Amino acid sequence: MTDIHVVAISGSLRETSYTRRALERVLAAADRAGASTELLDLREFELPLFDADVDRDDAGDADDLARRVREADAIVLGTPMYHGSYSSPLKTALDYCGFDEFADKTVGLLAVSGGAFPVTALDHLRSVCRALNAWVIPHEAAIPNASAAIEDGEFVDPKLEERVATLGRRAVQYATIEPDPGSFESDQNVGAEGK
Repeated sequence: MTDIHVVAISGSLRETSYTRRALERVLAAADRAGASTELLDLREFELPLFDADVDRDDAGDADDLARRVREADAIVLGTPMYHGSYSSPLKTALDYCGFDEFADKTVGLLAVSGGAFPVTALDHLRSVCRALNAWVIPHEAAIPNASAAIEDGEFVDPKLEERVATLGRRAVQYATIEPDPGSFESDQNVGAEGK
């Protein structure tokens, strides 16, 4: 499986991000499964708020980000949960992408929260991916109570760490899956055309 390339996008801008740490674990597992990997840390990209009147190649690093996502065989989206949903940096990054980057791609989801399970953030990301006609891995990783789950950059609970690692292995395993027919949501998503 050396031809598989897995890209993870970290939707957290925090210096000591639990999301980033978890995605590093995902990518380490994908690497061990034989894939090449890349972490797209949104702190390193200049991404202005999305404006449909501005071409992507005139919007900071948006064109570079979209190209790197497009070149991936599988994409893992990671986000902290903010107000019951995913982060605005990740929303901005996704707004600069469209069908060319996501259609028929395998996507894994990971969400982190300071409190209870970040289920709604995962649900919202799943909806976005369906609208882009991506194939979302059924296995997802949720990390509640992140400050207690990850201490000094290491997972406290081996079962949770294994669940996160499984997401990386599944991203490789299903990277070349034949996707289902397009979703109803993707048929209605004219905003993603040409982006």
